[in-house]
Amino acid sequence: MIELNIMTVVALAAGILALIDGIVRLRGRGTAILAIIEIIVAVLFLIAFIPPIAAVISIDIALRTLAIVLLIVLALQLILRGSTRRGSVAITVIAFVLLAFWLVVNLGWIAIPGITG
Repeated sequence: MIELNIMTVVALAAGILALIDGIVRLRGRGTAILAIIEIIVAVLFLIAFIPPIAAVISIDIALRTLAIVLLIVLALQLILRGSTRRGSVAITVIAFVLLAFWLVVNLGWIAIPGITG
């Protein structure tokens, strides 16, 4: 069973926002190949939270790897943003910040009392 805590909610929110950002960028003008990669990685990141799949794979390594790849893709989307609206840039930045925060806490680089166990 998936443990629902604040860090899981942050990771799920980051994955959902990255998926929405990829869909918006795919429909608009911009780098389509990066949008497709972003959608694929975001879907894999979200699928890794499903309990039967989490039991089969090493969840920590898979989630951390997918988070790093998704961070790289989001950073590239910010650099090569093309002609997107201001709102989609905000979604990209929010997803990037949430995912970076989750990754830093998950790697144990910072400890927040009450949030980390």
